[in-house]
This record gives sequence, C-alpha cells and structure tokens, in this order.
Amino acid sequence: MEDRDRHSSTAQLLTRTALLGAAGMVIAAFSSAQAVAAVPLGGGCSGAGMWVVCEAENGSSSSGDSGSHTRPSGSEGSSKPGKPVCTVERLDPQPPEGSMFWGDTSPEDGAVYQRTCNTGPGGTPVSEHIVAAEAPDATAVDPAVVAQQAVNKMKLAGPDIASPRTTGTYVVGMPMWLWVNKSPTTFGPSTTSASAGGVTVTATARVTRIVWEMGDGAAVTCTGAGTPYTAAHGKQESPNCGHTYTQTSASQPAGNYTVTATSTWTVDWQVAGGGEEGQFTEIRQSQAQVAIGELQVVR
Repeated sequence: MEDRDRHSSTAQLLTRTALLGAAGMVIAAFSSAQAVAAVPLGGGCSGAGMWVVCEAENGSSSSGDSGSHTRPSGSEGSSKPGKPVCTVERLDPQPPEGSMFWGDTSPEDGAVYQRTCNTGPGGTPVSEHIVAAEAPDATAVDPAVVAQQAVNKMKLAGPDIASPRTTGTYVVGMPMWLWVNKSPTTFGPSTTSASAGGVTVTATARVTRIVWEMGDGAAVTCTGAGTPYTAAHGKQESPNCGHTYTQTSASQPAGNYTVTATSTWTVDWQVAGGGEEGQFTEIRQSQAQVAIGELQVVR
C-alpha cells in the first residue's frame, strides 16, 4: 500500500519569513525550487527558484485578512475568524505513475501539487492533492462563498401568500388577516451542504421576517407566517399580522391593490467539523392583486 505520509512529509514547507515594513512584503525560502509561497489574500507572488516574493495589498501580511467577509445578496453578515490562508507546493519527489495520487491522470498531464488551507476546526490545516500542468492558485476558498453555493441549491422562493387571495372579497374597514403557507422553499427551515476546494459547508435558511406592502402606502412587518383566519374569528383583527384598508381600490390600476410580500431569509452556516461559521441574509418577494370594495347596505 502506498505511503501517503511519506509524500506529504516530503512536501512540507520549510519557511522563514520576514516582514519588510509598511510595504507588506514577505520573503519565504523553500526547500523545493518549484514550491509556491503562501499567497496573502488580496495580494500576489512573483519570482521563481529558491526565493519567491509575495506582496499583500494595504500592507497586510501573509497571515490573512482578519476582517469580516463580504456577504452575498448585498446584506450584512458575520463570521469568525478571518479568511483562511492557503499554500501550494509541488510534491518532490513526484509519485510514481499509477500511484493513487494521479487518479485518472498521469505524469503526462502535469505534476501533483499539495494545497493546504487552515480551514479545519480551530484553524487546523486541511490538505488536498491536485494534478495540474502549472501550479494551482493558492488563494483560499472562502467558506461564505461555499455557503452561498449551498443556498443556491435550496431554490429559495418568495412567500406563498395564502391571504389575501386574488379571488377573495374584501371591504373597507374590515380587518384583513395576512398569512403564508409554510414549505422548505418558501418559509424554511431548509438545510443543504456544498463543497469546494476541500471545504464543506452546511447552511440552514429560515424566514425571520416578512414585510407586507399593502399598495395603499401602508407596510406591515410580521416576524412569523401569520395566523390563518377562520369564520369563528368574526370581525376580530389578526393577533400578529394584519391590515385594515380605509379606501377602496377603485382608483388603482385594474381596480386592484398590488400587495408585495418581501421575506428575509436568515442563513446560518458552518464549516464541517466545527470550523468557521457565519450568517447572512437572502431576500425574496411575491405579489398578489386584491380588490377592496365598499360594504353595500340594502335598504
């Protein structure tokens, strides 16, 4: 059986680093002339042979950006700790042809590289082996991006509006109860995992708020799905999500108010094995047309 540890230990980076003032420059010495230095996030490397020079933007060092990640969907998010740092190096010596390291490839396809990122629990290193014609990019995989990929697989949709109904009959002055039907894609919770570059992230999304724009200038914010109306409630107002129109919709286009329900999905994600975690939000919308008339009194 092949000794993976022998190849991995041979490929370990032997580095000495020195920070050069505000220029944010790091010089690393490697035991292999084909090794690639740890690339600072937002920076790049140049040079070849025994010495490779890596320069980070804004004077940052190769230890990585400790700030929060930019969240998808234009919403605020949080995570801990900062973005991971990766290194890539060419295995020396290269595994023999037919080795498990080559998989379905061969030495004619390039060389075997080892990419190591501190994405494990507590920042511990996680390694993967890659066959490539040239040294792969050492840029770290951002777990938040992988979390977004998981969310994309969920096929999240806007609220499934149960009330008001387009075919319903509503009148001025009567309380309208607002509620939505629940499903994994329209209300949650929905849980999915995605993987990239050796990083696996599990994300759970659930609706935490729905804002109803009623078309008459009013907006109603509800923190749940709302309460379904039954005839037993009579003329009572909804206990947690409702609206009362004071004017008919006769002057509106097509004689209807356009009701827009905007749901905020809160997504909590975590790297498999208890590693980095974070949160961001997604926005989805649905609309309904509702006619509001006047109560007719028969004399």
